[in-house]
Amino acid sequence: MSSFDRRVVLSGAVAAAVGSSAAATEASGPPMIHHVFFWLKTPGSKPDRDALIAGLNTLRGIEVIRQLHIGVPASTEKRDVVDNSYDVSELMVFQSVADQKLYQDHPLHLKFVKDCSHLWSKVVVYDSIAA
Repeated sequence: MSSFDRRVVLSGAVAAAVGSSAAATEASGPPMIHHVFFWLKTPGSKPDRDALIAGLNTLRGIEVIRQLHIGVPASTEKRDVVDNSYDVSELMVFQSVADQKLYQDHPLHLKFVKDCSHLWSKVVVYDSIAA
């Protein structure tokens, strides 16, 4: 095979791979953001906060989670639009709404809720996809 033929074959293979990747993304929809805020039953309790964070870290074993950030309120400028009354937050990125549903039903997530729900008094969830 000449070098020209190899380039044609290789460029065709690359184009096919890119096309199939784009098709897979279109088929699954836009990525989904899942942001959860937790208020502890005992506000300011470091042991409870640490236990909740440890529980959240167990969720890293769920394969459909593309990214996971676990955080606590930042010491930023106090403004009327900033709500830092929560104790712990988690931000997850999923490839699709379907993957987020798999996460909701996953045994590790169900175990987390069972093991840690006694720690919080309130949970607020914000789910979004690209506009």
